[in-house]
Amino acid sequence: MKKEKTFVILKPDAVQRSLMGEIIHRLERTGLKFIAFKFIVPTKEQCYSHYNKDDKWFLEKGTRVLNDRQTKGLPIDKTATEYGKEINEGNVRLLTSGPVLLIVLEGNQAAGIVRKIVGGTEPLTSDVGTIRGDLTIDSYMLAGTDGRAVRNLIHCSESAEEAEREIPIWFKKEELMDYRLLNEAILYDVNLDGILE
Repeated sequence: MKKEKTFVILKPDAVQRSLMGEIIHRLERTGLKFIAFKFIVPTKEQCYSHYNKDDKWFLEKGTRVLNDRQTKGLPIDKTATEYGKEINEGNVRLLTSGPVLLIVLEGNQAAGIVRKIVGGTEPLTSDVGTIRGDLTIDSYMLAGTDGRAVRNLIHCSESAEEAEREIPIWFKKEELMDYRLLNEAILYDVNLDGILE
């Protein structure tokens, strides 16, 4: 079994709505191993390092805002890139607005499994049964109209590679626990030869 790490942030809106237990329970049911927790109020520096966005991202996200504003008949007074940078600033403001719970999980295909149960970034279109689909009612359009970050409760790494970049921003190597779950002991320690014969 390949041990892959993934990273999760329960954002201030999850903490303020007392949804930490519900979200942790959903993550726990996957069978992935929790190897680190930390409850902090992030600094702006940590958030900018974490988000690490480029001009392509600013343009893509800003274009979405332009389209939303045009659809709603709202004035357009910035370029797509400027709107994209505002989204990034809004994300930093949201993450620094209160406590967050940082989590590192480990296991086979950890990043993909967590992404599947977290759901799409846009709560309005996120599937029923996902954390975002079930627990939040915000949308990109509403957030863009209000000039703030979308309140979607949780961040999760897009891939194992992204998690490897993100985890050191928030955790020291010695803060990651190394232990075995019962199911790992069964997988690795029991010799199954002859049991089914």
